[in-house]
Amino acid sequence: MQVLSMLYLWLKAGHVIFVIFWMAGLFMLPRYFVYHQEDGLTGPMHATWTDRERKLLKIILWPALTMVWVLGLALAMVIGAFQQPWFHAKLGFVLILTAYHFWLAGYAQSLARGEARLTGRRLRMLNEVPGVTAAVIVILVILKPFS
Repeated sequence: MQVLSMLYLWLKAGHVIFVIFWMAGLFMLPRYFVYHQEDGLTGPMHATWTDRERKLLKIILWPALTMVWVLGLALAMVIGAFQQPWFHAKLGFVLILTAYHFWLAGYAQSLARGEARLTGRRLRMLNEVPGVTAAVIVILVILKPFS
């Protein structure tokens, strides 16, 4: 039983660490997009911003997303969360964040091609998505409503 308890604590710690990394990247990337668009979609700064966005996705965001899912699902299995209604709601919001992540990756590719589909203002507004979603997830995990 002590092994399971220790496993739970390590899974939980790892999950929280990678959630922090993931959230930092989700806040940072849209900000990069705003600066990228303001600097222009041609010239040397375009190449610099494209490289920064690519590195943020490759080095931080994709690995963090993967670890959040792997550790989160393992944690859910250990605590039996799949039978708990609050977990289903949390999972829905994590899916929203995951879809947002994929959308950001697609937008980075568009910017790399020189295509800006959104205004800086719209990107700044979209930058609120991870914060609001994370707040709802934390409430669900801590308060465990619907139980």
